[in-house]
Amino acid sequence: MMLDAASWDALRLSLLVACTATLVALPIALWVAWLLARGQFRGKALLSALVHLPLVLPPVVTGYLLLIGFGRNGPIGGFLYDVFGITLAFRWTGAVLAAVIMGFPLMVRAMRLAIEAVDPKLEQAAATLGAKPASVFASVTLPLIAPGILAGAV
Repeated sequence: MMLDAASWDALRLSLLVACTATLVALPIALWVAWLLARGQFRGKALLSALVHLPLVLPPVVTGYLLLIGFGRNGPIGGFLYDVFGITLAFRWTGAVLAAVIMGFPLMVRAMRLAIEAVDPKLEQAAATLGAKPASVFASVTLPLIAPGILAGAV
């Protein structure tokens, strides 16, 4: 099967959008998943609802809202264009934004389930042995939730 130049361009663009969206969403999703799995704060249910909103809205509605908000005449898009000269609508960066918005809930869900599956006593044991929170996360939690992170990234 031979692809013509336009097909190769489309494939390259798709890979660029997918990889960029994954790299943008991954750290934010990990932080939000951690908050939802382990955090105790007011508004946790609201945050969870906002995260999962793109899953319950029809894709056409989500796309329309993105276009209204991030188009050149929208509040966010207008600001980005006026201040930084950035246009998102109908550009590959806009496709990245849409992919981040649509994939974010699935990424957070996979990571949250992985974090909730980790026994907090393992983290507490590392902390009682003198490990700082960042070290506990990097050496205990992260290796245990790596399959969930990978599942969310895919």
